[in-house]
Amino acid sequence: MAYKKNMINFLTTDIYALTAEEYSLGRNNVEVVKQLIAAGIKVIQYREKEKKSGQMYLECLEIRELTKQTGVTFIINDHVDLALLVDADGVHIGQEDLPPVKVRELLGNDKILGLSTHSPEQALAAVSLNCVDYIGVGPIYATKTKKDVCQPVGISYLDYVANNLAIPFVAIGGIKEHNIREVKHHGAKIAAMVTDIVGASDISDKIRSIRSIIS
Repeated sequence: MAYKKNMINFLTTDIYALTAEEYSLGRNNVEVVKQLIAAGIKVIQYREKEKKSGQMYLECLEIRELTKQTGVTFIINDHVDLALLVDADGVHIGQEDLPPVKVRELLGNDKILGLSTHSPEQALAAVSLNCVDYIGVGPIYATKTKKDVCQPVGISYLDYVANNLAIPFVAIGGIKEHNIREVKHHGAKIAAMVTDIVGASDISDKIRSIRSIIS
């Protein structure tokens, strides 16, 4: 699959940041996104499981404007309708969400579609669909930010994807400053991070610290 113009950030950055307001020290998602952008984050996923649709819509409108102005790639987790309403760059879905082929039909060909995978079989299936732009690989480590997450798949699955598949991927799940070096060492060019960043008292300082380790 040819890479889309709005995949450039994904293919050239190091950190894929996700929102998680309950871990953000009282800051709302819009404020956190402003700080992420100021710190040089180029790919941001909006992920909220508990909020009402109307509230998410208003937040995403603001975030879409911020990301559009700064050239940041904006992905929305699960909610295809919300992504279309605010003209986000794409959607990330899980194994139990709507079928990727059907999501692609809704999105059209210009938007990014990401799919979580937890095994070599799921990764190969994602590639065979020929409609997924990137896959999530994980959870690498235990994580509490997602209530219905499966058990950690560990480094071995990351090794498999890095060594055998050409599809772009993001390592995800429990990745923090203290273990990101290991994730990078095993072939992940981009790592998804949540609480270690949004829960930092100084987001810019935290990101600088992480990048000093992996640069």
